[in-house]
Amino acid sequence: MKMLSDKPFHIELESLYWIKNDGADDPDDLCLHGHVSVIIGGINFEYDATVSAAGLYLLRTLTENHIIHEGESMLPCCGNSMIANEDLSAVDIFGCPNGLDWSVIHEDGKVKLFAETGKSVTISLENYEDEVFAFANSIESYCNKCLPKNFPAEEAERNGYTAFWNEWKRRKNSHISYQEKLREEV
Repeated sequence: MKMLSDKPFHIELESLYWIKNDGADDPDDLCLHGHVSVIIGGINFEYDATVSAAGLYLLRTLTENHIIHEGESMLPCCGNSMIANEDLSAVDIFGCPNGLDWSVIHEDGKVKLFAETGKSVTISLENYEDEVFAFANSIESYCNKCLPKNFPAEEAERNGYTAFWNEWKRRKNSHISYQEKLREEV
């Protein structure tokens, strides 16, 4: 960890890859990985993570609080299993306990971020949304340029993958629609 910038919060993807097939595009690999740099309060943290899971976790924090070390890390090491809910609208992702985590707390139209080191920063919800959408859009764009995925033969795995993208799109689109509605009211 090192001082990198005075920017209060920034998250950036680098070197995206698939684990299977030595990092090359693989239609059987469902979890995108990459190197992530995160700035919280001017301190830079870096981690190699399962960025597809991280993107979904960040999209969840647009409307929900996340408490550090409760549930999966914001930047998880891995996402070995995806378990769909009954109607395939949401997914639980399970991996190992390793990762980089921080808290995201919504309060009075602002977002407070608390790093594992104790460093914290408060930013506007709009600035937070910009960072989350840029991160999620980078992941989605990369995935869209790759070979189409082979859906798993096993039903639970197939449902997990389907629910992952259903939740991703629902959260992303509903939040965009909500923000557009707020801007129209102003």
